[in-house]
Amino acid sequence: WNSVSTFASKYLKGMTEEQVELYDKLINKPSNDWEIYYWATGNKPTPEEYQSEIMVMLQEHARNEDQDSRITQPPL
Repeated sequence: WNSVSTFASKYLKGMTEEQVELYDKLINKPSNDWEIYYWATGNKPTPEEYQSEIMVMLQEHARNEDQDSRITQPPL
């Protein structure tokens, strides 16, 4: 699942300091990356402590309504 890496590549540079802190909490605090996947794809409800504008952005990114091609990971 590369949505987190393509999300970071697309949005991280333009985030405010507060948004970066929310993003950091989201990707580093949960003990299981699969939880982030389930929340972002809507397969499980997002716990209140992780529901933020960043989660909304990640959920929109995961839906990929613009049908962006995401067959490769962004360069590190």
